Amino acid sequence: MNKKTMITLIVILLAALVIGFAAGRMTGKKTDSEEGHSAKTEEADEKAVDEASDTGEEPDSKEPEVEEKAETEAAGNGNTDGPCRITYALNNSWQDGSVTMYNMDWEILNDTAEAIDGWELELEIEGLSSVEGWNGSFECKGDILTVKNADYNGKIDKEGSTTFGCNLGISTTELKVKKAVLNGAESTVAAGKVDVNPQDGDKVSRKDDDKESSTPASGDIIKPAPVPEGIVGDDDWLHTDGRRILDKDGREVWLTGLNWFGYNTGTNIFDGLWNSQLTTTVKAIADRGFNLIRVPMSAQLLNEWSGGKYPDANYNKALNPELEGMNSLEIFDRFLELAAENGIKVMIDIHSAETDASGHNVNLWYTDKVSDEDYLAALKWAAGRYRDNDTIIAFDLKNEPHGKPNEGDKAAIWDDSKKRNNWKYMAERAALTVLSENPNVLIMVEGIEIYPKDTASNGDFGSTNPEDYYSNWWGGNLRGVRDNPVDLGKYQNKLVYSPHDYGPTVYEQPWFEGNYNYGSLMKDCWKDNWYFIYDEDIAPLLIGEWGGFMREPNLKWMKCMRRLISTHRLNHTFWCLNANSGDTGGLLLDDFVTWDKDKYEFVKEVLWQENGKFVGLDHEIPLGDNGICLSDLPK
Repeated sequence: MNKKTMITLIVILLAALVIGFAAGRMTGKKTDSEEGHSAKTEEADEKAVDEASDTGEEPDSKEPEVEEKAETEAAGNGNTDGPCRITYALNNSWQDGSVTMYNMDWEILNDTAEAIDGWELELEIEGLSSVEGWNGSFECKGDILTVKNADYNGKIDKEGSTTFGCNLGISTTELKVKKAVLNGAESTVAAGKVDVNPQDGDKVSRKDDDKESSTPASGDIIKPAPVPEGIVGDDDWLHTDGRRILDKDGREVWLTGLNWFGYNTGTNIFDGLWNSQLTTTVKAIADRGFNLIRVPMSAQLLNEWSGGKYPDANYNKALNPELEGMNSLEIFDRFLELAAENGIKVMIDIHSAETDASGHNVNLWYTDKVSDEDYLAALKWAAGRYRDNDTIIAFDLKNEPHGKPNEGDKAAIWDDSKKRNNWKYMAERAALTVLSENPNVLIMVEGIEIYPKDTASNGDFGSTNPEDYYSNWWGGNLRGVRDNPVDLGKYQNKLVYSPHDYGPTVYEQPWFEGNYNYGSLMKDCWKDNWYFIYDEDIAPLLIGEWGGFMREPNLKWMKCMRRLISTHRLNHTFWCLNANSGDTGGLLLDDFVTWDKDKYEFVKEVLWQENGKFVGLDHEIPLGDNGICLSDLPK
């Protein structure tokens, strides 16, 4: 072979190698060195995407799979290949002791090729401790939350979706949804936007990739009737005469109501509306004969409202479409309209200074975040805003001021001083703050926890020895009224004292020892702590909280308290409507729809009834479907 031929063959061979090398790149075959370069290039691309997100600019090129990866990693989830997409949205969170509660909406998007007929979703959530949910059935086992479809939302069309919601309790410091398995198949789960509101009255719609599908909304929704004209008047204000509460015509009335909490906890609406409807619940309260609702609220929330800030109200929007678009204050106003429509009156209760499910455990009406003046400002704003609305007939100035002898100036006291922790002094200031805005409302003043046995030697509450004090329930000690009664001057006929009293399942008080009975309770607890106020015709009483589980050892006390209320027609607001009151239970069962028949029948005996009809406190609007109004009674 000559030299020229050899050179030609070498050139052809080199050309073939170059072509093969290029073909290998085109088919994705790489050398070790190329893999390293490719990885660095992807990191650079991802960095470009992240930097563009920070600056709001688009990178030159962005692969869809890089975007999905970034979104998934940001959400803290590694699952991106499942047949369905699970999306969750956090609406609000609040503390319940050591547990953080999260109000959440969830959506299941069916990305499979077939419709889903019945679904079961398993979610692995770190630190899961409790759940209350709607639009499905819910079960917690360890860190696994299992959600099964309800009767009405089991079918999800191809590319269709359905939603559910829940309040999750998490014991960890951070919410981590680690895994989702739908009908046995692992699915993508990530934080995002969830639309649970119907686009019309019948369907929940979703639009995705220009394709639209829908699933039925949950339950039958009852639309409320329009608010009658002139429903808010000024003729239902009440006043006192001795131990009686009277209407404008001098007719004695009997306030027989219940408590419904949530506006104090961080829910920023009534608890339970994650599974029930506001309209139907208010109507059910009226139909069952409760003529007053005591509404626990926080001073913080009222001040936020007055400042134009409206914390999110956490409720099931699919069940309460009439509230869509309303802020939390507007929803409360809507509640007042519903109460008025049904002949119910309302009492605002400053249950805590700060918005917190455990806020009632704080001794006083002020904290490091809510000052005395903040507390008074909240009352002033609320009284002024509703001065012309006689649906709100009363203010409970502060729920359960309390504190023990060893807590010093952090405990509530009752004397004639102007000390910051003197509840009697602050109650007078708070009452006059309210009455200066609306002189027509009743003022409820609760008691404290301790009172000196010898006011001559310990009238300043200086002793730290528990043996030097009479002790009672938080808010239940009104012994100070005998020595230093609340003085409202020209508004004295607006004053009502409001103790709280509970049974042994809440706490084993000394008066429950041995074989106690009605007589021993009167002697050992009730009479000297607060009943004397009624007995001596000093002022009316309203038992602001009483209630509990319908089982022993509590039932015996419940019967004694009911006897006391019935015998003397003491005003009262039963604790409570809520199923989620841990130490008492509620008039509603866990679904917040079904009434506890036995408990309701028990309380029904001390609801105001005349000739088989429940009696409301409005002069024109009857109390529910089974009641009458005050004008139907003789003067």
